[in-house]
Amino acid sequence: MNHLSQQKTPILTALNKYRMDRIVPFDVPGHKQGRGNPRLTQFLGEQCLSVDVNSMKPLDNLCHPVSVIKEAEELAADAFRAANAFFIVNGTTAAVQSMILATCKRGDKIILPRNVHISAIHALILCGAQPVYVNPGVNARLGIPLGMTLEDVKAAASQNPDAKAVLVNNPTYYGICSDLKSITELAHSHNMLVLADEAHGTHFYFGEGLPPSAMSCGADMAAVSMHKTGGSLTQSSLLLTGKRMNPGCVRQTINLTQTTSGSYLLLTSLDIARSNLALDGKAMFRKVVSLAQYAREEINKIGGYYAFSTELCDGKAVYDFDTTKLSVFTRDIGLAGIEVYDILRDEYGIQIEFGDIGNILAIISPGDSEFTIERLVAALAEIKRRYAKDPSGMFDHEYISPQVEMTPQNAFYAEKKMVSIRAGAGCLCAEFVMCYPPGIPILAPGERITEEIIDYILYAKAKGCFLSGTEDITIENLKVVDV
Repeated sequence: MNHLSQQKTPILTALNKYRMDRIVPFDVPGHKQGRGNPRLTQFLGEQCLSVDVNSMKPLDNLCHPVSVIKEAEELAADAFRAANAFFIVNGTTAAVQSMILATCKRGDKIILPRNVHISAIHALILCGAQPVYVNPGVNARLGIPLGMTLEDVKAAASQNPDAKAVLVNNPTYYGICSDLKSITELAHSHNMLVLADEAHGTHFYFGEGLPPSAMSCGADMAAVSMHKTGGSLTQSSLLLTGKRMNPGCVRQTINLTQTTSGSYLLLTSLDIARSNLALDGKAMFRKVVSLAQYAREEINKIGGYYAFSTELCDGKAVYDFDTTKLSVFTRDIGLAGIEVYDILRDEYGIQIEFGDIGNILAIISPGDSEFTIERLVAALAEIKRRYAKDPSGMFDHEYISPQVEMTPQNAFYAEKKMVSIRAGAGCLCAEFVMCYPPGIPILAPGERITEEIIDYILYAKAKGCFLSGTEDITIENLKVVDV
């Protein structure tokens, strides 16, 4: 596919032609190019509403593309060096779920790290697959989950030779990467497929000196959040596949959960972002790496904070590190990451990606500048001066190894009862508890509730983490399996 011109944007071209043709719409959406909803048109703009259209022959159909969407997906596959690319408008959640649904059915085993995004465990509930969790390493100082070691994946594969697939985070939310190439070779030697959650790894395909991308490592499928670091609109994503996957079957699996009313605003943003990345990605991410490194150096000069990077690499659980990530440890100044997160937003007008109980993460992108970095660094320095306190007594780790007693599907659909959180100790959880972001479950259906986990949930709640996943929105009660 080297003959493809990455300057082309077929969906954008088709939409511009649609606008120029002055089509009179007697189809959905009912706002009729914005005329039926003037307030929305005033807010979003006439041009935006004029191309918020439904599928039609000149614009193709996302569920069964044969023209402009098909061409745009071929260009994306070429840009990302994949055998096939599928446009996703249900977020990377849908891409992750499609990977698992395309490779596993009820009773099948899948090897995966427990610090996966909730979408992966949702997929296990849908298909009935059985998780074989590989507990990630934990950095003793930072308290954060790391990557899977090759040795641990090798042990899981040897003990579960019937597993269908291995899922790998590339990278984790904090920027940590496993040895994806070696894990892929190992999995393939056991006749297992390799699925990569690259929600935070779009730039791996275009940057220089960054960890390797899933497709370059020979992975079979990769879920890529174009909107996170690739510049497309929120909720737009890609599902990439290698040569071992049947594209027709993958498309059918995607269509099980993806909308039949694909947003052309999202599709066009994928089309334009892909072209931008293919043409200018190296320069874009060279700038990002430089800004992130400058920020790390300046934050570490403040003292009390620790903006970590490649010095964590050990060839094992931290095989590589994404240097575009600005992950900062805050607990040494006596503040949980979520407390710094809240202060930055409420008092300094700075919105970062997330804060957990010991760290914050600021996403750096081509849209940043030295000015925005300086503003963040100055705010962190002032927060330390104004709010630093004795860190003793703070919860010191983010990850607790789960005790899995039942498959997520069986627990989710089991008879349940509601108990107070403290009364749940020793019970099997029947729902999710997680902090969002990052959306990694603290508890998932089928896992034993322990006193340590309860203490963590209550501590995170007290510190201001946004907890979700439970039926009780006050997070005071939990649904447990009624045995």
